[in-house]
This record gives sequence, structure tokens and C-alpha cells, in this order.
Amino acid sequence: MVVAFDILFLLPVFILGGILLLFGVIVLLGRWRGGKYLKPLVMQLQKIPFMERWMQRASRAALEKQNPELASAVSKIERSGAMSDPLAAQRAMSKLTSAERKAYIEAAGEQGPGPTNRAERRRLERAKRRSR
Repeated sequence: MVVAFDILFLLPVFILGGILLLFGVIVLLGRWRGGKYLKPLVMQLQKIPFMERWMQRASRAALEKQNPELASAVSKIERSGAMSDPLAAQRAMSKLTSAERKAYIEAAGEQGPGPTNRAERRRLERAKRRSR
């Protein structure tokens, strides 16, 4: 009887310990080798609908803190449905304020066009590994 009471009393401690261990593993995977092993885990979690919404909210909140103009521009462009239609993208860009347009263009310029083929991707990966 006393042993069962002690285990039930410690159940919240075990649950909190498990949650802390889970967060510790996530932080460790995020720090180790630049998050190489965390990315597949996050991609799998995004397939769960409520996790995808949580990640989008967190991403938007971080963007609003870092660059409010860019966050406003992205939300306006997403609302217009301009992600797939170039004509809708032009209309959405014309509705942005000058500060929003400038922030959006700067962000798009930072991303730049990605590597076009496998050889170019490998060359960029090798250069990135050498720079570490």
C-alpha cells in the first residue's frame, strides 16, 4: 500500500522528467552538426496538422519580432494567393507599402536563386563544409 502511494506521488515528477529529457534531446539535435539530424524529425512532425499550424504560428511570431514590415508583406501576399500565379504576385506587390515592398525584395534577394543542378549543389555543400 505504501509503495503504490509513493509511485503515484512521484508520477508528476516522472512526467516532467520525461518532458525535460525530450526537450533536451531536441536542443541537442538542433545544436549538433547544424541541426542536420533534427531536420528530418521536424519534417515528419509537419505532417501532423496541429503541429504544422503551431510551427507556422511560431515562425510568423518570430518574423514579426525580427522584421514587422516583412511579416506584413508576407501575410498580404499569402492572402492574395500570389504564391502560384505570377500575375497575382504582381497585383499583390502593387498593394504593398514602400517599406513592405523593400523588406520583401531584400528578403527575396537574400535567398536568391538556388542551385540549378546537382553538381552546383554539391559544389556549394563542399564550400560550406570547408568554411566551417
